[in-house]
Amino acid sequence: MNRSFTAARQRVLALLGALSMYRLVLFALIALAVIALGLSALGVIVSPTPIEIVVSFLVLAVVISGVDALVQRLLRLPWRIESSVVTALILLFVLRPGVEVQAILGLAIAGAVASLSKYLIAWRGRHILNPAAFGAAVVSIVGSFGAFSWLGTSASWWVGTPSLTIPVVLLGLAVLWRTEKVRIVLLFLVIALATSVLRQFVQAQQAGLDADLGTAFSFALLQSPFLFLGAFMLSEPLTLPPRRWQQFSVAAVVGVLAGWPISIAGLFTLGQERALLIGNLVAFAFAVRGSVRLVLEKRRFVTPTAQELTFRAKGKVSFLPGQYLELDVPHHRPDARGTRREFSIVSAPADLPTLRIAYKNGDQQHPSSYKRALAAAEPGTTLAVTGTWGDFLLPRGESPVLMVAAGIGVTPFVSQLRQLQAQGIERDVVLVYVAAEAAELAFRDELAATGARVIVFTRDQPHDLPPHWTWAHGVRLDADGLDRFVPDIADRHAFISGPPRLIADLAPALQRARALTTDAFAGY
Repeated sequence: MNRSFTAARQRVLALLGALSMYRLVLFALIALAVIALGLSALGVIVSPTPIEIVVSFLVLAVVISGVDALVQRLLRLPWRIESSVVTALILLFVLRPGVEVQAILGLAIAGAVASLSKYLIAWRGRHILNPAAFGAAVVSIVGSFGAFSWLGTSASWWVGTPSLTIPVVLLGLAVLWRTEKVRIVLLFLVIALATSVLRQFVQAQQAGLDADLGTAFSFALLQSPFLFLGAFMLSEPLTLPPRRWQQFSVAAVVGVLAGWPISIAGLFTLGQERALLIGNLVAFAFAVRGSVRLVLEKRRFVTPTAQELTFRAKGKVSFLPGQYLELDVPHHRPDARGTRREFSIVSAPADLPTLRIAYKNGDQQHPSSYKRALAAAEPGTTLAVTGTWGDFLLPRGESPVLMVAAGIGVTPFVSQLRQLQAQGIERDVVLVYVAAEAAELAFRDELAATGARVIVFTRDQPHDLPPHWTWAHGVRLDADGLDRFVPDIADRHAFISGPPRLIADLAPALQRARALTTDAFAGY
């Protein structure tokens, strides 16, 4: 059952991979705004009105885009209109819209504060706090003081209304599926809902009133911002720590604080967006990460259709073998897939400051704008790494491992095997290497040097295989073929890496493995 779900999940991921996660978030928020506008026009949503929604968005978009453009020009950074619009759309759903002068001024201040926080509240080029949450928190807290009560907006989270529940769930699920944060946000929702229901019961008892479990749960789920907060704000990769257990910890902290807002001196509470900001600080404490610069030293073809890029890292960079990085390649007129991509790291931590990635050329007739920009990068070009993430890590101890690599998906395994070799650690590892043809087997020499047993599944027979390599004689990789060449699969922890469609096809063949961990990349 779990393997079937894995296959289905990877097929959906393959479809969503046509868009970068940033562009997908933008489109999802635009769709949600259009739906909200339509429901408001039909009278399903009484407040805000259509004119309030339109005017508020325009104010937020103009202010945030203007501040971003000015600061980015001063800092000689590429202007990211997508980031500006995403922040404006999130604030649209968080703040109370309005058309009065005070409301417009409050919205403008919130937008400017949110934009400036990206650059002023930052560590080595990375913002620490969610910009929209910070902008909303500032105007809400400042507006609670009498001298600033003229501010015409504050955090209202009007998105937390029953009529928007289904759109938020569906659009949010698409975002979470693409970013693979479903479990993180699900934990947040469970804790936030449970905490909110408990709070309602406690408050009802204190007031001498009866509390109904169904009513309390319905209110927490349908009339709170938990769904939107989790899907579109908590899940932001740039403000999450790199390891999954750390992300779960942040989700739990935010869930408790959002579900039971704590009052501060009777003036304001630590709820909703302020809960998220505290979670951002916890994430920052877990991993103080900076924007790392990589200087391109050389490129080479490792197969007829795949290239390897070798960089030298400027600044402190750390990663674990099997993790991936996100590489930012700014360029003019980026297409729907944006300017950032994720790449598994080929080199081992022991190789630093040298760092290597590899990618498949893919569609040569209609390449993405990102791939064209990356292909045009010359030695000496400096690119930014926005972070390293991932839990595609070998289990501790000496348990036997099965690695299944589809094409260029072999990259994290090269890193892991090289690190074991550098540390002098011997481990029972079998690598099943699947490729369309023998010429597409990348990193043969490096893999051979590690001494790992390799089973090659290609249509044609590779020549000059190392002694510990075996060709499967054109056998298709399926459950029977895997059993034939890896009879002790039930004793092994299986790892599989490659494009989502291939992972979906191969996952059922690994049903008998002791455990299964996947690593998918959605295309460049």
